[in-house]
Amino acid sequence: MTGAVALTVGAGAVAAIGLGGETTGPRTGVDLPPATATVTRQTMLDTDELPGDLGYGATATLPGRIPGVITRVPLPGAVVRRGGAIYRVDDRPVVLLYGAVAAYRTLAPGSVGRDVRQLEDNLKALGYGGFTVDRTYTTATAIAVTRWQRRLGLPQTGQVEQGRVLFAPGPIRVDAVTAGVNQSTGGGQEVLRYTGTGRVVTVRLEVSEQRLARQGARVRVLIPGGAKVAGRVERVHTVVAQPATPGGQAETMLEATVTLNRPGAARKIQAAVVTVAFTAAERENVLTVPVAALVALAEGGYGVEVVQGSATRYVRVSTGLFANGRVEVTGDGLREGMTVGMPR
Repeated sequence: MTGAVALTVGAGAVAAIGLGGETTGPRTGVDLPPATATVTRQTMLDTDELPGDLGYGATATLPGRIPGVITRVPLPGAVVRRGGAIYRVDDRPVVLLYGAVAAYRTLAPGSVGRDVRQLEDNLKALGYGGFTVDRTYTTATAIAVTRWQRRLGLPQTGQVEQGRVLFAPGPIRVDAVTAGVNQSTGGGQEVLRYTGTGRVVTVRLEVSEQRLARQGARVRVLIPGGAKVAGRVERVHTVVAQPATPGGQAETMLEATVTLNRPGAARKIQAAVVTVAFTAAERENVLTVPVAALVALAEGGYGVEVVQGSATRYVRVSTGLFANGRVEVTGDGLREGMTVGMPR
């Protein structure tokens, strides 16, 4: 783990500089530091690698709302696309359509809303026309629905009853089937669980690691086989992890969902544990010293002890990014290649 380093400096190495001074004059005839380090110029990265689960993301539940007997269910892993039957009740399909608004009501002439528009968008995409795509369910919409129902073998009512369609953002993958053929449905009991078809990585992080998981942040994902794939943090939310043992305390954590820039790289992997490399911050072309080279100044703040031959002097510094045991520093006269002491 290579995350940011907490700063701890000993109080035993305190520079004797005057108030407001930036440096002290050379001190000769003093014991030199027992160890030294070099001021380097480099790119600082605050990174951390965490395990993640490669899969299809969170599952959603599809309840049965059409009264009847289930006559056909899909196999786990099946992919359903727009216009396809998810399962069948009384040998009639429950159909997948695309959209962000849930199918929460029966749609009929006179209905108005975003769900009407998304129904009409789907009818248009499936090849049915003769209406204006808008938020109003008109007679022309009903005629198109009737034609669609005829093709599916549904009663030609011109209305879309609640439960006949599932609106999802895109194609779905059946994750698990929880109801079987010959089982009655219609009371809202669960029929199956589904996910999207895109491959995503789910990472759990401590709340203290929030700096790593920023929406939109770029990451690198190491997948089985050694391939490194670029990715992006799409979503971060808080979850409560249940205790592993009875009587334990629940823990609040962050859960980040990462998408892959090249989904095909994981096409042959159903599920796996992967390594996700996060970069919380990056500072290019900055001066750095080991964190242990910082000394606490009597007036507050920090400095470094610059070693020049047999003499030393203290230089007040401002600190920036801490990472990988080093710290970004700026100070009057501080240059790349200088030698600094490590506190006794």
